[in-house]
Amino acid sequence: MQLLEERIRKDGQIREGNVLKVDSFLNHQIDIDLCNEIGREFRRLFPGDRITKILTIEASGIGIACITAQYFHVPVVFAKKSQSINLDGDMYTAQVESYTHKRTYDVILSRKFLTEKDRVLIVDDFLANGCATAGLVELVHSAGAAVEGIGIVIEKGFQKGGRMLRERGIRVESLAIVEAMEPATGTITFRQQ
Repeated sequence: MQLLEERIRKDGQIREGNVLKVDSFLNHQIDIDLCNEIGREFRRLFPGDRITKILTIEASGIGIACITAQYFHVPVVFAKKSQSINLDGDMYTAQVESYTHKRTYDVILSRKFLTEKDRVLIVDDFLANGCATAGLVELVHSAGAAVEGIGIVIEKGFQKGGRMLRERGIRVESLAIVEAMEPATGTITFRQQ
């Protein structure tokens, strides 16, 4: 997606440890016009009416998932990273490791919001090592639901996540795939799609 790549080049910041900081437009402050284009593109990539739910993980994926859901006319469900007093009933649980936070935690999702009848599109802002996304896939499978595909805004193609998920036979559509980042020069190279 050319518009997204241009925005990453303009406002993205490369940090040590293969970190791409896009908080000025995607995951701290959100550019709604850009997110509308992202949602529209996910709808183009996943046409038809099979998808019944969009699933993401808190917190960065929620805004993107909500705008995307407008194009599918389906609810958004998000996995929570911590238990709270307002969560009740049975939960699906999966363990995930956060690349940026460098920690492992359980994500939880109420069983009443995901059932075997659902056909799920997983949406998230980043795909690096694939641990969070694989955890969401595990939640879907625990419910007996089907993963229709995964929509990722930015994939780090030089890390294993995308390859691992695709080797499992899961359709992954990434709007921008970063092949290389050079912190010293600020250069970002994208895979041609």
